[in-house]
Amino acid sequence: MRQPGMYSGMLSGIHGKTGPHSLPLARIKKIMKKSGNDVKMISGEAPIVLSKACELFIEELTRRSWAMTMQGKRRTLHKDDVASAVAATDIFDFLVNLVSEPPNADEDAPGGTNNMEH
Repeated sequence: MRQPGMYSGMLSGIHGKTGPHSLPLARIKKIMKKSGNDVKMISGEAPIVLSKACELFIEELTRRSWAMTMQGKRRTLHKDDVASAVAATDIFDFLVNLVSEPPNADEDAPGGTNNMEH
């Protein structure tokens, strides 16, 4: 008889392995397998736990970003709100380089002012 896994208590709020999930478990499993050549087998619980972790992460980042939106007295969340939330929160330090734009990003975009010839 199979013993309950160590994450069984955490998973009790999720509607079973094949139930509805906010994030697609097949996609999560595919990303997990692509993460390295060493990853061959993935237990059934692992994508569920990662799905829940991703949901919690997105929820927390959204809440903090929305607070920045409200401080700006707006009702639409913008990329700058996410960047401000990341900058203001230590736990999101790993995202700082992803949300901050290079100084002249619009100049390098197609149709921008940077017309370098090769």
